[in-house]
Amino acid sequence: MATGGGSVAVVAQFLTDAWIESLDVAGAAADLAPELDVIVQQVVIDGDLEVAYVVRVGEGRVRVTSGRDDAAHVSFTQDRATAAAIARGEVAAQVAFMDGRLRVGGDLRGLLRHATALAALDDVFAPARAETTW
Repeated sequence: MATGGGSVAVVAQFLTDAWIESLDVAGAAADLAPELDVIVQQVVIDGDLEVAYVVRVGEGRVRVTSGRDDAAHVSFTQDRATAAAIARGEVAAQVAFMDGRLRVGGDLRGLLRHATALAALDDVFAPARAETTW
């Protein structure tokens, strides 16, 4: 499958290193407000396994890397099914939180302060989401 510019799109399996890299590639093309500065830790529990990745928004750019970051402003922890439903847009994070399927930690005031930027990430990651196998 070809994408713009003649490059070949890679279909990445949700939560794999290739998928996290596809988020990073999509994020590199972002053009967000330069004053935004937030680090979000994502932790997904899949049975006995845990997948952690970090979304860093700063200087108008978005970077996504595997692992953890102790400097994260906020963290989200959920099971695989909830993470996939949120990523696909089937369930709002707020609904998952209210249902007890999403745990939030860290600076909740900062999370609210950056809510618009975090909502913009949905559009930023749309190309990666379109090429994801769930």
